[in-house]
Amino acid sequence: MIRFVAVLVSWLVCLSCFGQVTDTTQKEHPVADSLRRGRHHATDSVRGRNRLMNNNIFQFFRNAISRGGGVDTNIKPIIAGHVDSAELASALNTKSESPFISYEGKIIRHIFIRTYGFEQTFADTSKRLQYFGTKLLNQAHRKTRDWVVRNSLFIKERTPLNAFKVADNERLIRSLNFIQDARILVNYLPDDQDSVDLVVVVKDLFSIGGELSSLGIAPTSVRGNISESNFLGMGQKVQGGVIVEQARHPSFGYQLLYSKINMYRFVNVSASYTQINSNLKSGTPDEEAWFLRLERPLYAPYAHLAGGINLGTFESINRYQQPDSLFFKYRYWTHDIWLGWNLGNNRFLSNTSVRDRKFLSFRYFKNHFTEVPYQIAHQFNFRFNDREAVLSQFTFFRQDFYKTNYIYGFGTTEDVPSGYNVALTTGYYRQFGQTDLKRFYSGVDANSYVVTKRGGFIQYFFRSGGYLNQGRLQDASGLIGASYYSPLFLFRRLKVRQYINFSYTRQFNRIGIDALTLNNPFGLRYFSGDSVIGSQRVTLHSETSFFINYKLFGFKFAPFAFGDVSLLTPEHRSFFDRSSLYHGLGAGVRARNENLVFNTIEFRMAWFPRKTEQNQSFKIFLDTGIQFRYRSVYVKAPDVIFLNTDGLNSIY
Repeated sequence: MIRFVAVLVSWLVCLSCFGQVTDTTQKEHPVADSLRRGRHHATDSVRGRNRLMNNNIFQFFRNAISRGGGVDTNIKPIIAGHVDSAELASALNTKSESPFISYEGKIIRHIFIRTYGFEQTFADTSKRLQYFGTKLLNQAHRKTRDWVVRNSLFIKERTPLNAFKVADNERLIRSLNFIQDARILVNYLPDDQDSVDLVVVVKDLFSIGGELSSLGIAPTSVRGNISESNFLGMGQKVQGGVIVEQARHPSFGYQLLYSKINMYRFVNVSASYTQINSNLKSGTPDEEAWFLRLERPLYAPYAHLAGGINLGTFESINRYQQPDSLFFKYRYWTHDIWLGWNLGNNRFLSNTSVRDRKFLSFRYFKNHFTEVPYQIAHQFNFRFNDREAVLSQFTFFRQDFYKTNYIYGFGTTEDVPSGYNVALTTGYYRQFGQTDLKRFYSGVDANSYVVTKRGGFIQYFFRSGGYLNQGRLQDASGLIGASYYSPLFLFRRLKVRQYINFSYTRQFNRIGIDALTLNNPFGLRYFSGDSVIGSQRVTLHSETSFFINYKLFGFKFAPFAFGDVSLLTPEHRSFFDRSSLYHGLGAGVRARNENLVFNTIEFRMAWFPRKTEQNQSFKIFLDTGIQFRYRSVYVKAPDVIFLNTDGLNSIY
């Protein structure tokens, strides 16, 4: 069955990629049609707008910018209409609010929605991708409905235009996982110089996707899923996942998931049942789980509220028939709720020069184990102990954004932050182990984002936290480092970007939290196993990516080479005398079709000269589930500092 699904998905991918552009010119541009159908439009105004547009939707964008003081040279190659918008987008590096500054304060008269299917290009909407199977795929794909886009708007008609607010809304729409790109275009009205119309232009991804995960040279298991990320064009996702593995009993397991963005007032909902969840001990897919999640993110820096609810039950099942001494049998449930308020958000809307924000949030959660692995007994273990906490967090941040590309994507617009984000957390934490451990917690998570004049991106990060128990500091930790993306270097038909990351991590008086390991973003990438532990860790990552200006069946390619070095000090040992050096070298290639919802495909080879019990020296992997995207959020739920995971941060 899994092979049939994999073949079917692969066939659909090839059909959707193997195409050529065919001219299907219409008499009028579709965006012009949308404007022409607008209510209460004067005839002269309509004619004026029609004169502004040709087959390229960015032509309208260019004209809007030119009235504000000149055409952005970064847009010129796209305006030509002869190439894909991603083809020459390497020069794009501009502030998100720049196109809207000159219209600040003008009244938004009407907002029009224009959605394009996956088969159309932003460069020339009169041309469509034509290939064998177009009709079949168009039957399977439902273009995003206008009301789905409109429900994602927090800019309103008959209100003054705020450049930052429009830019934030454009970015929010672009972040939806079934949208390839989005622009908000300003239409100048010659007959009403105090008003403007806005056109929200959205281009879909082909939303039927799937993945096959982590296939080795001689795989004994196949794991994958097939999903529809925009079911019926209504912003809802349905997904079915399966695993077939020889060593598993039964060999077949499955997962079902449903999610809906913006169910009501920017509240997202997801529900799932799975037999293949990763367990708490080793990450093996043998955990059975139910969960329901409701989330309202801080979708804009001036939104009033954010929060979430997470309910679930989880149980490990011995699917791999491990001996009782090795299998960690557990069962637990979780209740988790948090809520936060934006302080002084109205002040921002009345004064756009105020970009610094303050956010206050509270969280209560409880993880209760009805069955604990006997191997844990009454020991303190952060993963398998009952935990209950009441936490508060004060976050102050200032995040502006730049539109760029070729950070993670292969030419589509990407949004990277500039500014800072500092979260101070404190509260009461209760952990059950040898005794009822009640402790006061405090921590800080600080990040600074810098965009250089040449187009490089830097993130500085610092995390520290600890527990106070009877006047003693316990489970204290600190993490400091920086990551750097170089400017995009252009060599004819080749684009090159360098990535470097450095971090230093330290633990003190560890009692109830996990020790430092290597199999995480702050250790060695692609390293497996957690048997190598320590209390100090120094890591340096380096990776060079080459973006090739070439397509094969619609896929773009990015070869890469990497080298990682990590120095780990065992617990209770001296850093200079007992630290062990681990390193890895490797190369590979990533491939992606930006018109599809499929994740990035990655083939990689890695060599680790120092072999361990759980990690082979040489590895070859093919992974079709790489979610390569720059992640950035304004605020997140209050939590303690973790040193072996990256969470929702932006560190690669």
